[in-house]
Parts: sequence; C-alpha cells; structure tokens
Amino acid sequence: MNIAIDARWIFQDISGIGNYTRQLLRMYATTPSKHTFHVLFSDPAIAARTCQEIGIQDAPHMEPVMIPWPIFSIQSQLRLPSLLRKRQIRVFHSPNYMLPLRAFNRQGNGPIRAVSTIHDLIPLRFPDHAPQSRKSRLLPIFRRVLQEAALRSTRIATVSHVSAQDIAALLHVNPTKIAVIHNGVSPAFVPAPKQSEPCASASTELELLYVGRADPYKNIERLIHVVHDLKTRHACLAQLTLVGAPDPRYPKPQQTIARLGVQEQVRWTGFVGDQELIHYIQRADIMLHASRYEGFGLQIIEAMACGIPVVCSNAGSLPEVAGDAAILVEPDDTQAYCRAILRLRDDPQERQRHINRGIENAKRFSWEKTARATLACYEAAAGETSS
Repeated sequence: MNIAIDARWIFQDISGIGNYTRQLLRMYATTPSKHTFHVLFSDPAIAARTCQEIGIQDAPHMEPVMIPWPIFSIQSQLRLPSLLRKRQIRVFHSPNYMLPLRAFNRQGNGPIRAVSTIHDLIPLRFPDHAPQSRKSRLLPIFRRVLQEAALRSTRIATVSHVSAQDIAALLHVNPTKIAVIHNGVSPAFVPAPKQSEPCASASTELELLYVGRADPYKNIERLIHVVHDLKTRHACLAQLTLVGAPDPRYPKPQQTIARLGVQEQVRWTGFVGDQELIHYIQRADIMLHASRYEGFGLQIIEAMACGIPVVCSNAGSLPEVAGDAAILVEPDDTQAYCRAILRLRDDPQERQRHINRGIENAKRFSWEKTARATLACYEAAAGETSS
C-alpha cells in the first residue's frame, strides 16, 4: 500500500506537531514494512535535515517527495490531490488538521483515504486561549476546516481520551471513527548518569523548569507568581528556567517578571535542540506545568522519564497522562504550587516516591507504540469498504 505522510508540519524550529511527525517517521524508517511511505516536504533544507536525522535515505520503503506548495497555500489545495492520485496513494496522513480537501469525499470512502491527527480542540473550547494566533483571528475558517477534515477523514487519530471526547462533541464525530493513540517519549530521555543530591535543605536554591510555548492558556504568569511567593512568603530560593522564547504577541509574562522584580530568578532559553532539552530537564529539581488545558502534555512525561518529579495542573488531559505520578493542583492556585514544591523539597521520601512513580508511568508511552497503533489506523482506513 502507498501511504503519504505530510511532513510539511516539520518547521525550522521543531514544534510539538513537528516532533510528533518526526518521531513517527523515525519509527517507520527504522522498521521494515510491506508498505511504501511517500514523505511530503516543501522546504529542501528541512527535507535534507530530516532525512539525515531520521535515516529516510537508507530505508528502501521510504521515499521523500519534494512539492512546491506550502501547507497552507491555495496551490496545495488545488494541486496536491492530483499528485496523490498519480502516485496511487491509498492513505494520506495529515499529522494535524489540514487536508487537501478535494482529494477526499465527505463520506470518507473514496479511492484515497484520509487519516488526520487532531491533537486538541483548544481554539474551539477556549476561543481566547491565544487571541493573537492565526487560529483565533480566523476562528470561523479554522472551525470550518476542522469540520471538513473530520467529515472527510476515514479515521481520526487523537492523543488522549479528553481530546477524543471534545472531537466527538464539538465536531459531531461518531466516536467509533476516533482512535486514541497516546504520544510517545523518546528513549533518549533518561535520568542523568550522576545526580547531585536534590533539594537537600531549605537553603538550597531549587531549579524549577517549564517547557513549552508562551500562549496565554499555558499560564506562565502563574509560575512567575510561584517563584515570587516562594521567596517572599516561604523564604525559599528558586530559579525558574522557561525552555522556549517569550512571545512578543503576549507581553504579560515579561511584564509580570518586571513588576514582581524576579528578573534574576526567571530566565528564558530560547529555542533549544533535542540534546539541550534533555540537559535542561535532567538538571532540574522539579518540572512545573500550570496549563489551563492540554491535549496531551508530552513535557511532563519526558520529565518523568528523566527522573524529575512533576507538579502540574489538573486540567485537560494532564490527569490522564500523569496518572498518580505527579502532584496535581488547580491551574491558578499559586499557594498549592508552593506547597507541593516545598513538600518535594522537604520530604526526601515523598520526592523519591514521585520519581519512582514517574519513571514507571513514563514506560506506558513510547513512539514505537504510537507508530504501531497509527499504522494500524492506516490499515483500518484502507480496509473500509464503500457504503
């Protein structure tokens, strides 16, 4: 079977969707297959980098395909369907919501079948989640594109049961069409070879970590308040590292840092590569995640795999993903975060329990499982008979 995977979601700076796409491709490239994978790129530099990193050029069943149409272009909508037909593609996988709509009928039973991964419906559930984003500014169009993708997809993959419930309810999709396939964690995320004694005493400066974007729903300002309150109300020194970059569209985190006078305690790293990310996680004392909603929350699993305890919000899919391994608190309860952090600092047995639970919990998630289940989704879509 000929399978096309849209790798145009891999950008210069790897996003969550780009990482998901890249990890699937890595698994497919390193696993012998009876299928042929046509991997679609529009940027030659990104194609060359990805093929080299993943080993696509060494896999006889993987064929990189350069196309001149960016993912959001009208030309992609108009011309990609004919290319798929020419290559006799049976299943097209979009790692996100965008499909070349004319290639598929609304019953999802045409000669080319679509599998789309819809990671979450945050823009529909929370229209003010990131008010300056393209999705929010063009919300009616985004909603229509999602609805059309859901209609025309033979199968929809999503990353949590919470997201599956949203897709069924908000896009009016039959739940039997939805496959819950959790994200994986790379085997590169492991505890540091030698860890210094963490949280040894009340005088120790804690290394707190956040990984992710700066959209308002990510609630970074709450973490800044936590650092401030740890110092002023609990006499606890803490350094907060924000792995990512400030977003000029959303200046409030920077303003909050200045207003609270914690410039020396909070720092941004900017974009980091895979190895740098692992380094930042391994050296942290605690991973924090105060998001008001998540479709999955991969960073908390990566932290757990590295033996780092997690304090995160109880919103969205985070309880589903974290299980009993994290300390869960209300997203906007600053003092609950402080109490959880101090518990992990002051009680070595409590800290070790969460480390051990986290390592075990992370074993539930692997990209090998994700790729295998996604491939089964392709095969199920291809086997659907016309009605």
